[in-house]
Amino acid sequence: MTTSPMRAGLTARLAKTACVTAPFQLADGARLDSYFDEYRLAADPALLHDTAAALAALVPADAQLLAGIELGGVPLVVALSAATGLPAVFLRRRPKGYGSRRQIEGAAHAGRRTVLVDDVVRSGGQLLKMARTLRIAGAPVTDALCVLERPLGGRLLLAEHRVTLHSLLTEADLPPSHSGDAA
Repeated sequence: MTTSPMRAGLTARLAKTACVTAPFQLADGARLDSYFDEYRLAADPALLHDTAAALAALVPADAQLLAGIELGGVPLVVALSAATGLPAVFLRRRPKGYGSRRQIEGAAHAGRRTVLVDDVVRSGGQLLKMARTLRIAGAPVTDALCVLERPLGGRLLLAEHRVTLHSLLTEADLPPSHSGDAA
């Protein structure tokens, strides 16, 4: 696959800004030497804008709704919604314990072809859980987008459940000093 100069420039900017070489502990207790910091990406308005524009090209033409997973997917889905004009919903890992008590917030979702959005995909378990949540709520999900895909089985797991993963970058796209153990 050939990389355009514009795409190579975005990859370099993402690596410089969001790929951090420092100890990081995953939710399952595993430790990494480096990770992808979605908050550094979200905190840089120009980089967030350009990342959303690149992700917009990956949104299927028949998509009707975007769904961002808390917390890393929320700024991405807001920027992607602005770039595409598609409405968005925001997914909590669990229903809110007070107030609305909702797990899905934002635009109406029932019957709308929905694309999941997250920062990094590793095993795919979190995306699969959110796809199930949306499907139960009446929103068909057949696609998911991420900024960075790590080759830890996520693509295959999602495909087994009829969700196609579209990634802006894979670990192989990153410069060697940044690809190590990116979360």
